[in-house]
Amino acid sequence: MQPSIFVTGGTGFLGTHLLRTLIAAGYTQIRALRRPSSRLNQLADLADRIEWVEGDLLDGFLLEDALKGVDWVFHSAALISFHKRDWALMRQVNAEGTELLVNACLYNSIKKLVYVSSIAALGRNKPEQVVDEKSNWNNGPFNTGYGVSKFLAEQEVWRASAEGLSVAVVNPSLILGPGPWHEGTGQFFQQIYQGLCFYPRGLASVVDVRDVARMCLQLMESDVEGERFIATVQNLTYFDLFQKMANALQVPAPNIKIQPWMGELAWRGSALLAKFQGKTPLVSRENMRQSALHFRYSNQKSIQELSFQYTPLDQTIRETAAAFLAQQL
Repeated sequence: MQPSIFVTGGTGFLGTHLLRTLIAAGYTQIRALRRPSSRLNQLADLADRIEWVEGDLLDGFLLEDALKGVDWVFHSAALISFHKRDWALMRQVNAEGTELLVNACLYNSIKKLVYVSSIAALGRNKPEQVVDEKSNWNNGPFNTGYGVSKFLAEQEVWRASAEGLSVAVVNPSLILGPGPWHEGTGQFFQQIYQGLCFYPRGLASVVDVRDVARMCLQLMESDVEGERFIATVQNLTYFDLFQKMANALQVPAPNIKIQPWMGELAWRGSALLAKFQGKTPLVSRENMRQSALHFRYSNQKSIQELSFQYTPLDQTIRETAAAFLAQQL
């Protein structure tokens, strides 16, 4: 008999690709959590093949009911923000929401949980560091509010593991792929297409969204438990990344490096403008400073222990750019 599957974050960027991966693999008993306000436009062709549960990740009683009869749980829901005003909400959604979910998993004797964490939840202690799955968390200056919330969420997953829940964790890097162009990494393609001139001076670690979805399913189907795996295909400068995107979009590439003083002026100016407009700032102090850092992330564990084959970065960018351009016609 097929396992019954429950997915959180099913209407999000990664979640939609995860649901597509599950359906393509032949799974039919799929239940997914969505908020009443969530749009299904990214899954319009497949939405009727999924049993949707309307509710909130912070509703523990709803989660207990939703997980009745479920075998596998994929937890990909998360709030991502680089604005300090969202730190408390991120801890609530990402950490407390995960706590409620793993408690519901334990209550319902779920067979396995695959949790989508982030490289932001791994230890980053000094610039130029190569980070792997063994890097110890450090409450230092290189962490973000989002990273702290994901680290705390991971602690709930490992606590549930100690209490008997079979778990595996994926730590994706910057995820690229077709999706909403007004948010997340989709904005890179949109802004470069519209004539972005500036590029950050740091390093980016990137991975195809379809690879993250495949890794989640591979871990779920395997006997692996109590382990985490970084999902990344390549580390490269933002200059090189934006050059590849611009070439695929057939537009001029950003050619002005953001110097430290420029970044400081940018987030301050953005904050001031947003205050007068009553909107969220386009950039923040946190993401400007993070984009200037030089950390490299190792994918050797996933390659050696899972024999995982990543989609080449050039292919990901080429196909994502093609999807973007197709929607501009």
